[in-house]
Amino acid sequence: MRELSVAVIEQTVCELCVEANRYLPPDVCHAVEEARHTERTPLARDVLGDLRENITVAEHCGLPVCQDTGMAVVFLKIGQDVHLKDGSLQEAVNRGVARGYTEGLLRCSVVRDPLDRVNTGDNTPAVLHVSLTEGDTVEITVAPKGFGSENMSRLYMLTPAQATRETVREYVLKTVREAGSNPCPPIVLGVGIGGDFELCPLLAKKALCRPFDEPHPDPQYAALERELLDAVNALGIGPQGFGGDTTALHVAIETYPTHIAGFPLAINVGCHVTRHATKVI
Repeated sequence: MRELSVAVIEQTVCELCVEANRYLPPDVCHAVEEARHTERTPLARDVLGDLRENITVAEHCGLPVCQDTGMAVVFLKIGQDVHLKDGSLQEAVNRGVARGYTEGLLRCSVVRDPLDRVNTGDNTPAVLHVSLTEGDTVEITVAPKGFGSENMSRLYMLTPAQATRETVREYVLKTVREAGSNPCPPIVLGVGIGGDFELCPLLAKKALCRPFDEPHPDPQYAALERELLDAVNALGIGPQGFGGDTTALHVAIETYPTHIAGFPLAINVGCHVTRHATKVI
């Protein structure tokens, strides 16, 4: 049994909040650069160049890559052989987020109540997801989520009669069409299929954090990821909605068994700065 102070988790969350907001994952940066070279529309190519320059400037100057530094979504994978000590895990995570956002001079965007809309002043509380795994390590992922894209995300509770590849395609394209330029394309799409009402959107959110070079392990879903990416880009919405070949950079699907009477489908829309940073302690 390994003992681990929650103070270590607090410090790690603090650091990851800043890192995730300043430095995009290499696969996202590479996808923006690749799109700039393959884009056929001159205006879209120029916009992609501006987006890439913005990413570079943020890295060099230590500034947030987007002014919306998001609501902090924190994933913890805790090994069953880890004993956490010195206080509450959830409180430690929130202290880490509060420090990361205030010390890192990141915009605080969380309100204490959906109706009275008073800012908490430190971007807490975080959205926390905890899962148990084998071993004696803790994997922490911080994925700040801006709401220009989050507001465009959708959950559909469909019937077994609609459980087809064409249905998935139809609803993904419907979501992207309705979103238009609002999520700051080129977008990244996380698609959850299966589970139930609360699990399906979580699958979609997790899909946004999967590296671009890791397709779904099931060949049929890996093929569907490629088909959806092609179909979304064929819509012609383009970078920032100005038209072009590059409406999306990537599509990732996560699946889970579901009930015989249902077909849950969730689409979580990420903008071109789909951010996440991970550390194992």
